[in-house]
Amino acid sequence: MTPSMNADQLRDSFRDFFAAKDHTRVPSASLIPHDPTVLFNVAGMVPFKSYFVGDEQPPYKRAVSSQKCARAGGKHNDLDDVGRTKRHLVFFEMLGNFSFGDYFKESAIPWSWELVTGDPASGGWGFDGDRLWITVHESDDEAEAIWHETVGVPMDRIQRLGDKDNYWQMADTGPCGPCSEIHIDRGPAFGPAGGPLGDPGGDRFMEFWNLVFMQFDQAPDGTRTPLPKPSIDTGAGLERILALVQGVDSVWETDLMAPLIDEACSITGKSYRVGDYDDRDSFAMRVLAEHARSGAMLINDGVFPSNEARGYVLRRIIRRAVRYAYLLGTDSLVMPRLAEVAIDVMGNAYPDIVKNRDFVVSVMSKEEERFRQTLKNGLSILDSELESSTAELSGSTAFLLHDTYGFPLELTQEIAGERDVAVDLDGFSADMAGQRERAKAAQKGAGDGVDLDAYRDVVEQFGVTEFVGYTSEIAESRVLAVIPVESDGDGGLVDIFLERTPFYAESGGQVGDTGTITTETARAVVLDTTFALPHLRRHRARVESGTLTPGHTATAAIDADRRAAIRRNHTATHLLHHALRQVLGEHVKQAGSMVGPDRLRFDFSHYDAVTDEQILDIERLANDETLANSPTRIFETTKDEAEALGAIAFFGDKYGDIVRVLEAGSSIELCGGTHVRATGDIGTIKVVSESSIGSNLRRIEAVTGAASVALLQRDEQLLAAAARLVGAPTEDLLAGVQRKLDEVKSLHDEIKSLRGQLAMGRAAELSAIAHEGVVVTRVDGLAPADLRDLAIAVRQQPGIRLVVLVGETTSGGVGLVAAVQPGSDRPASDLIKDAAKAVGGGGGGKGDIATAGGKDVGGIPAALELAARAASEAVSTAT
Repeated sequence: MTPSMNADQLRDSFRDFFAAKDHTRVPSASLIPHDPTVLFNVAGMVPFKSYFVGDEQPPYKRAVSSQKCARAGGKHNDLDDVGRTKRHLVFFEMLGNFSFGDYFKESAIPWSWELVTGDPASGGWGFDGDRLWITVHESDDEAEAIWHETVGVPMDRIQRLGDKDNYWQMADTGPCGPCSEIHIDRGPAFGPAGGPLGDPGGDRFMEFWNLVFMQFDQAPDGTRTPLPKPSIDTGAGLERILALVQGVDSVWETDLMAPLIDEACSITGKSYRVGDYDDRDSFAMRVLAEHARSGAMLINDGVFPSNEARGYVLRRIIRRAVRYAYLLGTDSLVMPRLAEVAIDVMGNAYPDIVKNRDFVVSVMSKEEERFRQTLKNGLSILDSELESSTAELSGSTAFLLHDTYGFPLELTQEIAGERDVAVDLDGFSADMAGQRERAKAAQKGAGDGVDLDAYRDVVEQFGVTEFVGYTSEIAESRVLAVIPVESDGDGGLVDIFLERTPFYAESGGQVGDTGTITTETARAVVLDTTFALPHLRRHRARVESGTLTPGHTATAAIDADRRAAIRRNHTATHLLHHALRQVLGEHVKQAGSMVGPDRLRFDFSHYDAVTDEQILDIERLANDETLANSPTRIFETTKDEAEALGAIAFFGDKYGDIVRVLEAGSSIELCGGTHVRATGDIGTIKVVSESSIGSNLRRIEAVTGAASVALLQRDEQLLAAAARLVGAPTEDLLAGVQRKLDEVKSLHDEIKSLRGQLAMGRAAELSAIAHEGVVVTRVDGLAPADLRDLAIAVRQQPGIRLVVLVGETTSGGVGLVAAVQPGSDRPASDLIKDAAKAVGGGGGGKGDIATAGGKDVGGIPAALELAARAASEAVSTAT
């Protein structure tokens, strides 16, 4: 072996080897998959899944890739094992070579051996063939024969294993087949002899390359029939092989992880013991190193910390690392410095992460700052609970801290243990199980009448749909199939499949077209157009008359006015995206969009609210482009060439080797949607709202064309109506409103002065009925504030000791006010607290003035009686 080979060289050696054997080099797909059944790309084959299941025709027969993968969340979850073992990682790279109905075992097996044992000087890995062991499925005589007879592996180093270890299934049905794994014997220091069969943990006989032979199609009843074109899917973990190539014991000592561990030690002041999996500090260093790399790669691919789905997994990754730094007593931020090192380590293989360095570090930093505050809050709650828990902290409290405040259970246990308080783990587990059940229930959704087998039959019989909608709004076509929608209650909906169509199928944020499909015998109104399978366009329609018959010629016509409005909004979305990046910064990335005929919606990553001034700048930049009326340019090129031109990929689109590029003004982006011929066709772009839709995510909505004209006309009418109301010309509206506000304020001041004078006049009248300096009486028809002012005015009269006024207010309720002389021993609230209950209310005050309110006007006489009694007691006590 060649210890000098680094990660970049190992990755290149794999790709170069298979490229020399006519494999197409396929760049890694994003960690965010197009497959909705997984949170992340969890294996090298996931981006090719549609080829393997037959939903899409592969553009090549052979492929090789080094795919970015992440396993955290759902059934593919290695998060909690990170740091505890020599090999578990959240983020890793999967080396793989693939055959789509081309070569099979006869080539895949010898090639793998050639690379593994080949001379390093010629690009091989130089493994000693005498240390390699092979496992095959117990039924796979063919693979065993190739390993032994063609490659020359002795039979005593080939072992057969069952379905659990050496059989691969994508799902309960569909493509499946046996697999064969290559293991390396790491020597007696790692366990007893006997091969992989006696080493289920793989400590001594470590598996590092899995060859999957897809050769059967499994039916729902479990029966398996041979596939007409068997395929190959292999997976070899880059980090695992790197440890072997570099002659180190685990992934942690490789050039991918060692720099991160060194930085973690530098930040925390702790030391790292190589190979010590019981040492607490070393465990924490491994967690910090791995999670910094995983977090950086996820953020770079467009995942942002949140409380849902992928964002929640990222949040857990970052917070798990911060938790261990916190436990080690590290007060300073750790993730920004670690992210910088992770970017340096991964930058050669993935240059885009270097370009996004500032943004990745910023996200890490802000998430850590938030969680450190969460830790402080959690500690406050936990300390309070522990003061009253002498023997055991309840499971519900531990779950509340974990679920609501993000406070780790392990940290709760450690802090409670320091005070000799146990944590009710059974109670915690019960609450956690309940949460999981609720989550599962929430994920279950009703189907939409989809029959994938029927759709696949259409593809197998006729192929996919030819789309002519970029240039045509009407097209003659042939009806291929008409499939009733099973979930439609009245039975009127059908899915129509045509040979060719001008209808755009919903994708990339653009809604599907509507329109009509007519034949000599029927007419159907198309309500929506979507993809049933890749490139197979489904026209969901309601048949208005006659019967649609497969084989008939049809005229397919889209709603042209609706399409024109969609085009305006779609091109405007690109201009707004460019303007957002200009104003807010290049860290802005699209996180979703909806382009309809009436408006556009654009979701993007950004940490702060967008200010009014920034909105004006964004609108100005976008409308500068429309006023320039630059012709748009739409062309196809290779993805590499498009990226070299600076084209930006749009969220939700799936790109092949040949991509469609839109140049609109200063914007250059990949897009498969429909667009205007010139930016001036858009009309005015008007932003109508900007808001937060989640942690670090913002949403902007806008209108164009006729909709923006209608909006401006509506606003103009509102301004004109407002100007008439204040008696000013429209151009002088603000000054007119200000004059009216000044007039209102002046009138309020005048009313307040008059009320004061009236109160003083009535105060003299009320003081005249005082008995021993006490006034308790009913006063109706005043607002609560005026009743209070009157009570104060009465108190100011000579000889008055205390005042209680009760009455029906102008709002129809009951008002109560008590006032005593400043410095009195008894607070004013004592005079009316019982009285307030008599009118069905309450209130209070701590000083010499107290107010209360109620709803029961009929209770006023009783309230006065209670208030008089309280006043009498107060006077007697004072005397």
